[in-house]
Amino acid sequence: MMTDKFEDYLRETNLSENTVTSYLFAVKQFYRQYDHMTKRRLKEHKMWLIESYKPKTVNLRIRAINCYLDFIEKPEWKMPFVRVQQKAFLENVISEADYEYFKSSLKADGELFWYFVIRFMAATGVRVSELIQIKVEHVQIGYVDLYSKGGKLRRIYIPKALREEALEWITSRGLTSGFIFLNRHGKRITTRGISAQLKILAERYQINPAVVYPHSFRHRFAKSFLERFQDIALLADLMGHESIETTRIYLRRTSTEQQAIVDSVVSW
Repeated sequence: MMTDKFEDYLRETNLSENTVTSYLFAVKQFYRQYDHMTKRRLKEHKMWLIESYKPKTVNLRIRAINCYLDFIEKPEWKMPFVRVQQKAFLENVISEADYEYFKSSLKADGELFWYFVIRFMAATGVRVSELIQIKVEHVQIGYVDLYSKGGKLRRIYIPKALREEALEWITSRGLTSGFIFLNRHGKRITTRGISAQLKILAERYQINPAVVYPHSFRHRFAKSFLERFQDIALLADLMGHESIETTRIYLRRTSTEQQAIVDSVVSW
């Protein structure tokens, strides 16, 4: 089947496992409705997507199908993305206070695995798919080098304080090399497993589960970095953003922060 060959094509381009799964789903979703692909059917499918999903999801599906069109050598059929209306504030980002409380609670209760999960995400800005690629060797040298599908290098720095603390934890577990975030079977933990457990822990410590998810800690890194060092170009590099425009969202306040400012400033 063509989709099987497409999967091989995707895996050769060094895409993350999540992206490969997402792209395959989008293409198979199209073929569940149509037996073959034409430009007209692509337009019909796009309209169905717009009626069925939020704009961000629609664009994810379109990006996947456009990649497939490159694969089948039909780039002239590529579909334009739909416009996503950005909100004037960030939503569902864990506050610095909640992060500090969560972190200290996990450490106090001996939940060191999960303590370091959120520490690494909030102190390095890694995506959860990148987090599970961190090895003992990376902690020892203080950075992780990752390459995008275009061969572009992104270096993720592990700050000194985290590096020293993590090495103590790693040594206490008897690890000398290889991946550090392992499940009880000694295999790399999955991104889904991390997301599910974070929700459980949020409930345990009475933190709003809506702000406790992997990408929230990446947002926390960006917000905290800009508050302490106002260099948005550097932050864009650290986050691995292709465009600085993507990074500008972190100049915005969360809705909670906006409300607090309005409450304190507006007295007339």
